[in-house]
Amino acid sequence: HVWPRCRAYPRYATPTWKPAPHLIRHASHRLPPISIPGPRTGCRLPSLTTIRGRCNLFVPVTPTPRPQPARSRRPETRRRSQRRSREERMDHAAEAQRTDLMTITRHALNEQGRHPESRGDFTILLSHIVLGCKFVASAVNKAGLAKLIGLAKLIGLAGETNVQGEEQKKLDVLSNEVFVKALVSSGRTCVLVSEENEAAIFVDAPLRGKYCVCFDPLDGSSNIDYGVSIGTIFGIYMIKDKDNATLEDVLQPGTDMIAAGYCMYGSSCTLVLSTGNGVNGFTLDPSRGEFILTHPNIKIPNKGKIYSVNEGNARNWDAPTAK
Repeated sequence: HVWPRCRAYPRYATPTWKPAPHLIRHASHRLPPISIPGPRTGCRLPSLTTIRGRCNLFVPVTPTPRPQPARSRRPETRRRSQRRSREERMDHAAEAQRTDLMTITRHALNEQGRHPESRGDFTILLSHIVLGCKFVASAVNKAGLAKLIGLAKLIGLAGETNVQGEEQKKLDVLSNEVFVKALVSSGRTCVLVSEENEAAIFVDAPLRGKYCVCFDPLDGSSNIDYGVSIGTIFGIYMIKDKDNATLEDVLQPGTDMIAAGYCMYGSSCTLVLSTGNGVNGFTLDPSRGEFILTHPNIKIPNKGKIYSVNEGNARNWDAPTAK
């Protein structure tokens, strides 16, 4: 629009702000007749007026908006999905950096704090059991591909039988060696009783501790080829006199057991542990290499949904069991 400077309408010809000098210079020449629309309200000018005069200010005409063609929502959806995936990656990265998770070591230390007289021997022993479970879990995961990757020593029969009369698998022997070495190297065990050994193992004096560990290094190893769960079972007792340990220290009732648990190997590696203060389940996180508390305070429901029993031995049950 062009607002002319004239005597008839000085009110509308005076600009409300000082224009730029270059605009005044170029607009100071005599202009031909121009058409300007007058203000819509509060103005005596007609809707369209032709005035000849000298111009003080040039205001470029605002172009009339044109209808824009409809745009596809696909780019916007793509950007939204990219932003969502970026936020999910950030959340996953933040989750991976969490340090407040309850690991099995932290759980053992908390239990140790309940006993002021404790010296940490049980925590050290438990950490070596956990280490053995990690080694066996890795070997079990590779057993299915043993022939393909050149680890044939993990599968097949070892050519021997254990104390139960069962044919020993190569993986049984390997698991037994792993746990025996892990428990002896802890320096906290005195007697080891394994299903794979005919006699108890008495630890030498320099590495002798005050605990007795009874374990089955790999129960159900014959089920590896069929995808059935297999696992490690262990129980821990206290020895009265570690310098004079005998088999009587092994033959203790279950009520004297200070800790018991099992580690189940499968699609996920789960370790269930009880130290007399409830039962807790820990799942191995491969990215951290730690057992994380995932099932706290496990309890058997009063009324379950699963019926699992070997009915082939029903004739040998006593009356309360049969009922």
